[in-house]
Amino acid sequence: MTMRFLRTGFFLAVIATCLVVMVLVTLSGRKSAQASPYTTASTTWVLPKLQGSGTVTLAQFKGKPLVLDFFASWCTACRAELPDFLGVSRKVAGKVQFAGVDSEENGDGVGMAQRYGVTAWPLARDVGGSQLSGLRESLETIPGMPVTAFYDASGRVRLVHLGAETAQQLEADLKQLFSVSVS
Repeated sequence: MTMRFLRTGFFLAVIATCLVVMVLVTLSGRKSAQASPYTTASTTWVLPKLQGSGTVTLAQFKGKPLVLDFFASWCTACRAELPDFLGVSRKVAGKVQFAGVDSEENGDGVGMAQRYGVTAWPLARDVGGSQLSGLRESLETIPGMPVTAFYDASGRVRLVHLGAETAQQLEADLKQLFSVSVS
């Protein structure tokens, strides 16, 4: 009977230890998720700045439409469209806002932004997701780059475009979505 009591006690101690470990692991996971200041939900995103400290948030753009361009230094189509986006952004300054998100980066996103002159835009670094692409993934499910998201003045997603856009396509989207003519 003593041996049986010891086995039962040992078995219960093992189960109790396992339960305590599971609870601690679960609670520590929740704490770290809550501690992150960033979110990649498509309608409330908060991302770290690409360079320096601070954040770039969807809320800071409310009041005017926003073109959010996702790019990466390895993406040849991104490099092809950035000069067109920069040109259009200058033509519609004051009517439409532009921002960039360095997503799926494995190189020098800051250098790319500097090379193509888009450092005047607010620039963010994507976080989370399968490849540092949490916000991009929340906007569309087909992998690929570049991606352009169009937000209206109240912060609602109006269009998500996968693939490079020319200046003419971008201008047409701005006219159709926001009634903004490029002069």
